[in-house]
Amino acid sequence: MSTLDITVLDQYSTEELLTRLDHGRLPRHVAVIMDGNGRWAKSRYMPRIAGHYEGMKSVREVVTACREIGIQALTLYAFSQENWKRPPEEIGLLMKLMEGYLKSELDLLLEQDIRFMTIGRPELLPKPVLQWIEKVETATRDCNKMILTVAVSYGGRGEIVDAMRAILEDYQQGSVTIQDIDESLVDRYLYTTALPDLDLLIRTSGEARISNFLLWQVAYAELHLTKTLWPDFRRRELLLALLDYQTRDRRFGRTPQPGLAQTIGKPS
Repeated sequence: MSTLDITVLDQYSTEELLTRLDHGRLPRHVAVIMDGNGRWAKSRYMPRIAGHYEGMKSVREVVTACREIGIQALTLYAFSQENWKRPPEEIGLLMKLMEGYLKSELDLLLEQDIRFMTIGRPELLPKPVLQWIEKVETATRDCNKMILTVAVSYGGRGEIVDAMRAILEDYQQGSVTIQDIDESLVDRYLYTTALPDLDLLIRTSGEARISNFLLWQVAYAELHLTKTLWPDFRRRELLLALLDYQTRDRRFGRTPQPGLAQTIGKPS
């Protein structure tokens, strides 16, 4: 849980928050559970889809901000396996929204040298969406300033099951032995094998659960929980999360050492 004094940081402007960021201690890989679109819309007496459209503005701003700050990898939880249980009308609108995002953002991704990837079981998506995913992944394949990964039709348990199946197939073919199986081998069979280890997981909307997201990868990640609904989560909220991360003493089970944890003082 966060120990950051938000009331202190609220005294700073977005520009001042940026100057206080230690670019030498940035998380390499940030993941976000983008939650609260429906509640954002409901609070404004608007249909749920309006919250999703507004949430796309947050996606654009957070992606751009991460690229500018120097985050190596950003993973966004866009559509879970459980989301298939939603009403068909809402699923259809979400699929159109996803297709529209891919069409509209391709040029920006290329301009910012951002590689686009998906994880999950995208083969379950409608064909037009899947075709655009493949098009954007192919077009950005050689981009190397940041990796933007979108989790679609994704479930953390499903990912581990898929990894186990792949390991068993290779075992049956003789390319993997029982003695080969360890944590590093399992990691190579996960959807995220091309990404750095997860350093920071952000969840918006005030909820305090993982929601079947990156269950293996979250083992040593820092958690930042914010009450901000996703459509209101922009550059400033991202900076607050990164500054919170930089107050943590990341020991990975080791004995704490004096001087590692840093705090953020009040403005002079």
